Amino acid sequence: MPTTSVTSSVFAAPPHDEGAPDILSGGHPDEADTSAPDLSPTAFPARIPEHSPALMAVASGGTPLRVGDYLFLHAGERLIGIGYALTGGSSPAAFEAAFREAKRRTGARIFHLMAPRLPASLRGHTTETDRYYVLSALAPVPARLRTPLARARAALRLEAGREFTSAHRRLWGEFLGRAALPPSVRALYGRVEDLLRDARCRVRLLNAFDADGHLAACLVMDEAPAHFDTYLLGAHSREHATPYATDALFALMLERARQRGKRFIHLGLGVNAGISRFKRKWGGRPALRYVRADWEEPKRDEAFMLALLASMHTAPDAAWHEARREMEHAQVQRPYRMLWKVEKDGRISWLGGTAHFFPYSFENAFKRLFREVDTVLFEGHLDEDSLETVARAGKRPPAPDACLYDLLTPSERAALARVVRGPEGPFWRALNMEAENKADVDWFLRRTRPWYAFFSLWCAYLERRGWRYSVDLEAWRTAHGMGKRVLAMEDLAEQIAALESVPPARAVAHFRACGQWAAYLRANVRTYLAGDLLGMMGTSTEFPTRTGQVIAERDQRFRERMRPYLERGGCCALVGSAHLLNLRHMLREDGFTVTPAGRGLFFRLRRKWRGLREDDDD
Repeated sequence: MPTTSVTSSVFAAPPHDEGAPDILSGGHPDEADTSAPDLSPTAFPARIPEHSPALMAVASGGTPLRVGDYLFLHAGERLIGIGYALTGGSSPAAFEAAFREAKRRTGARIFHLMAPRLPASLRGHTTETDRYYVLSALAPVPARLRTPLARARAALRLEAGREFTSAHRRLWGEFLGRAALPPSVRALYGRVEDLLRDARCRVRLLNAFDADGHLAACLVMDEAPAHFDTYLLGAHSREHATPYATDALFALMLERARQRGKRFIHLGLGVNAGISRFKRKWGGRPALRYVRADWEEPKRDEAFMLALLASMHTAPDAAWHEARREMEHAQVQRPYRMLWKVEKDGRISWLGGTAHFFPYSFENAFKRLFREVDTVLFEGHLDEDSLETVARAGKRPPAPDACLYDLLTPSERAALARVVRGPEGPFWRALNMEAENKADVDWFLRRTRPWYAFFSLWCAYLERRGWRYSVDLEAWRTAHGMGKRVLAMEDLAEQIAALESVPPARAVAHFRACGQWAAYLRANVRTYLAGDLLGMMGTSTEFPTRTGQVIAERDQRFRERMRPYLERGGCCALVGSAHLLNLRHMLREDGFTVTPAGRGLFFRLRRKWRGLREDDDD
């Protein structure tokens, strides 16, 4: 049973309200003081958890800054913006104006914004949408919990305190070792001791100890706001498990809130099916909208400009190169829209389509996506040793009747070489337009397996045109870098067998059509970036590896091997985009709801114009 409310924005709790603190009844408190934020809880009329400035200041390490009716926290190059107005209804336009002013004052370039609605100009940076749960302080214990809760309370010692002990550290370590949580939430767990040590914060620990004195569960509460308490996060032990220990602490949380005249509890984001189900079990309801945006602007500091000017006369130094690489990396980032949400029995997973080669990077998008999951599935292994094994298999000589060199005419081989290698000769070399590393076309056609010759020459052509990224490799490295559980659905033998099944005639047809490759690439990039699966398939019907065995047979294999992980939830399965044509239907047959995710406004409007439902084919 998950206990984290995951009320974490970037460093602290996520926003819940866009209006009054009494969101259960719709009442409005007295107007707030319009002076600069005061960190004492009595001087600051909190309406949402982020309006608890002492909590936010300690959790973020930032300085509160009030601009108009909005609160910001500034820490170095970072700026957290809370788009829920302090004294009235929230307005995207007013929040945008306040954000621009806060940005001007602080000079920040790394931004984390949250609001009920983002200004239109900032919606392209959206990384998360959710709903927030609230619970009346008068909520009774649910009827079905009364008997097990009575047994739990008899077996436990419940208490409230501020001392963070070695038992808490062990519980934190055990819980974080098994829980898949976003980095911002993990950071908040690491800040709990700081919150408890700071006298300005009114953070409390609700503890449940078993009969042997072991800490079975703990909730962390912010009790500073005048009208409500905030459930920040929690953990429960499996090593010293006591059934319903977390529920016992929930009951204690409500009792304390009523005793101190609080109106309700902020429970935080829904996050996932398990967490939202636990909150609904206690009567919590989704009441408020939440949209989050995160992005980073390239550095444009004086040191970079001086290095740039100096480079006109001398060789650029390492700092200049690093700044240039950062700017280039930011410029090639794109939203990842070849993505579908897969849901069954309230458990959410994701299904994405990849490409072996692409001119843009999706690293930032994958980092955001993988924060939501604990397991990432790929078609096969993509580590260096596995890739080298596949390459060795591809470099074996072809069968006499499968030699692509003999299957192409001299004029076709010459045309292919011109396309793959690009312009050659002294004239083009003088203009610096000749590629440095040119593929030996004849060698690949003569000496390697047909599928390996195709991939090698196709890759050489794409690299010459600036296609430096691989979607599946980038996702693989990102998932490993984030410590996710990474699994392959096929072993190397299965992968190589599928490649060996590619008919040489398919590679020959693709090479003969090399004059159309440039047009194919333009259409492919456009449709892939838009998440237009059917449109992308229309640009590549003759792609050599899209045969019955490579696609249809592997689709069934992937279906069977990804299904247990999708049913469990918290999984992202990534396969070649062509496999999605059938896999979406197969998963629907298995009882999953499969809907497009991450699409832009144009995509949604086009679907609506075409009269498509959310789960119709796109």
